[in-house]
Amino acid sequence: MIWEDECYLLSKRKFRENANIINIFTQKKGKLDGIVYGGTSRKVRNYLQISNKLFVSHTSKSENRIGYFKTELIKPISPLYFNDKERTSALISICSLLNILLPDSQPNKKIYKSFESMINSINLENWIFLYIYFEINLIKELGYDTNLIEHSTNNNDDNVLIKANIDGYTYEIPNYLIKKKIPDNLSNILIRKSLYFTRQVMQNKFFIPNNLMFPKSRVILENYFN
Repeated sequence: MIWEDECYLLSKRKFRENANIINIFTQKKGKLDGIVYGGTSRKVRNYLQISNKLFVSHTSKSENRIGYFKTELIKPISPLYFNDKERTSALISICSLLNILLPDSQPNKKIYKSFESMINSINLENWIFLYIYFEINLIKELGYDTNLIEHSTNNNDDNVLIKANIDGYTYEIPNYLIKKKIPDNLSNILIRKSLYFTRQVMQNKFFIPNNLMFPKSRVILENYFN
């Protein structure tokens, strides 16, 4: 089984002495893993960084056996933010969430497009709010729509927290999320409340019911806005 595609690197781990097993997210094939021989060499190791965009050539003997990747760097992402702890944490967090929550070998072009848009926007000043909207969209595309519009009020204050019951759980939702707008106020309190809301939803709907470990990188990201 042979194919080629562009992808983003979600995770990697050492495999034997000179190889890595990597998890990638492609537009055509979805999330899948494979072995990269020579992945621990200096040349390959330098670009096998989480969130980097790669070109992969895949070969395998059958669909039921792990395949092998030959990789090339298309676009470095993570090295651009090595000195920015918040953005670096966000990149690791977003890749960890996708690696845990996406089903194997099932393409989802909407999530891929949303993810790529988020990656390309992380250099913007309001990037953290785009990240928060990415999580809301991810929750929806994974099969759970929070229907925030149902909790809309006449209050236009972005900082107001709207208490709402969603599917048996009570949440405090920042008003701007319900209004579907980017707030003018970039306060840490508003960011933290937003991240806490999306984390609660993901934990209640995906992680706790399926006995999954919530990624530490996502908690670290939230803590940067304390």
